[in-house]
Amino acid sequence: MAQLGTLEELPEDYREEMAAAGVAPLWPMMRNVLPHGAPKPVTKPGHWRYEAIRPLLHRAGELTPVEKAERRVLVLSDPGRGTGAMQATSSIYLGLQFLLPGETAPAHVHTPSAVRIIVEGEGGYTVVNGEKLPMQEGDLVLTPGGEWHDHGHEGKEPVVWLDALDLPLFVYLEGSYAEEGPLQNQRNRPDPSQLDYRAAGLAPARKLGAAKKRYPMARYPWSRTREALVETMKYDGGPVVELDYINPETGTDVLPTMGFTAMMVAAGGEERPPLRSCSSAFHVIEGKGHSIVNGERIDWTAKDTFTAPVFAEITHHADEEAFLVRIHDRPLQEKLDYYEERAR
Repeated sequence: MAQLGTLEELPEDYREEMAAAGVAPLWPMMRNVLPHGAPKPVTKPGHWRYEAIRPLLHRAGELTPVEKAERRVLVLSDPGRGTGAMQATSSIYLGLQFLLPGETAPAHVHTPSAVRIIVEGEGGYTVVNGEKLPMQEGDLVLTPGGEWHDHGHEGKEPVVWLDALDLPLFVYLEGSYAEEGPLQNQRNRPDPSQLDYRAAGLAPARKLGAAKKRYPMARYPWSRTREALVETMKYDGGPVVELDYINPETGTDVLPTMGFTAMMVAAGGEERPPLRSCSSAFHVIEGKGHSIVNGERIDWTAKDTFTAPVFAEITHHADEEAFLVRIHDRPLQEKLDYYEERAR
């Protein structure tokens, strides 16, 4: 590999003239943007213990009314970028949102897409384009970009959920913005996960000329996902089974830029996935174990969240039966035609 010239090797007067002209030489910077063999990510493995964050969420509820917050959230910042970074990985934003009984978070619509994974509490709900979606622990709830949504809480104890957004992409593209509106009128009908798409392999009968919804199902109940994982494990034998969350009409990923994969790891089971070009975040629904990400050990338990950068060497080990959801940017990479897996 050729040794490229440095900026310091160039005469000072030439550097000053380039700066005045608003240009810079590529060759001293080329390896920063085109390293050989594999990327050199800024993202570092992160681990957010729910036990440590939970009291901070409750105090946020005491200190800041939802009217002053719009969304009362504590952001999970990538250690490689530092506290306050609005990124958990290069392309994924994560935050823990807190809602008290009787509160409503105002209706808005924005360009980024979001998914909620319910962490704790009963009685919360999200309304997406007039469709009221109950939020139960482990459920995955979509609020795609361009879809109006608001949140409410009819229960007796606080509700917490994990927000996952493709926000960093829209910030980078300078396309991120939101609009606010009044709370939506709710339809007097159960959401499609309870009716239209209650059983796998069945969908509402096609009608000539009927408009197709881009996102026909916005809630994926954890009870059904868990049951499917357990049944698959019985027949496949493990030690790990994975099921992708998909659009029930098209079979594609639930969102254009983010994918979600439910995982079950048998007690004592271990997984060594291939090196993947996508970055990932793992949210633990149930169980206890540890993962080694690029040599760093992360001891996790239920409700914790941790991350892995691109091409990370990962080993998962479950001390007891464990269920996780992996959030990743594979759909975006596949659309750009560069998703890659490498054997270890």
